[in-house]
This record gives sequence, structure tokens and C-alpha cells, in this order.
Amino acid sequence: MMMDIIEIQKYLPHRYPMLLVDRITDFEEGTFIRGFKNVTYNEELFQGHFPQEPILPGVVIIEALAQVSGVLGFKTVEMRPEDGYLYLFAGIDKVRFKRRVVPGDRLTLESTVITRKRHIWKFDVKALVDGELAVSAELTCAIVENN
Repeated sequence: MMMDIIEIQKYLPHRYPMLLVDRITDFEEGTFIRGFKNVTYNEELFQGHFPQEPILPGVVIIEALAQVSGVLGFKTVEMRPEDGYLYLFAGIDKVRFKRRVVPGDRLTLESTVITRKRHIWKFDVKALVDGELAVSAELTCAIVENN
């Protein structure tokens, strides 16, 4: 199943400059999702994050992984932000940064459900560039009401 940016925006409340998922390329309800972010020099953060040697910040990569995980969770339970819910971090564990991500890279974002108990989800996530691991982590997220 493929999702373009219009469909992704139905499951994520983020908008420019914080929407970090460009496309979903693979989805298995309740189990797995894969998508990507195209990294371009036009992004504002490169003006200040090592302008002479632009590197995508690790926290931005973790956020992109959380967003793709949010799409997996919301799409699985058929909830959307417009229904009054948000997907929030509850924990980040076992983070490892293995390679730099730079303008021109296509960052592949993968998330696999480890556990799900009510509205608390734990994901095994990976970000890759050309099949090479850039970042891995375990993310815990919670679906909460947005009052």
C-alpha cells in the first residue's frame, strides 16, 4: 500500500517545516510500515546545523521515525488527529547513530510494532540510506486525547 503526502497528512497533524515523511511505500496493518524522507539542502535547519558540513540532526531523524510510527498506529486503529487524538513520545530507548545523513540522501524510515497495550505502542525503528543503517532505536508512543 502506498500513501502520498496528501494521505499522510490525514494521519499526522504536522505541517511544514515539521512534517518529515514524504511517502509511505509499504504498510502492514498493526505490524510494519516503511516510508521515506528526501533530505534536501533547502531545509532551513541546514543554515545553522554545520553550514560548512551539513548533517541532518539525529533528533530530526528520531522525529521522522516517530512520525512514520504514528501513521502505522493511527492507520491501524483508524484514528486521526482530526478525531481529537495525538500520538506522543512516551520513551526512547537503545538509540544508535551509525552514519551521517546529508543533503541528497533518501532516508528510508522503517517501523515494526514490538508491543501494543491499549493506547501504548512500542516500536523497533530503523532509518537507512541506500540500505545502510543510519539510526536504530526503540520508541514508545501513546495515543492521547487532544482536548
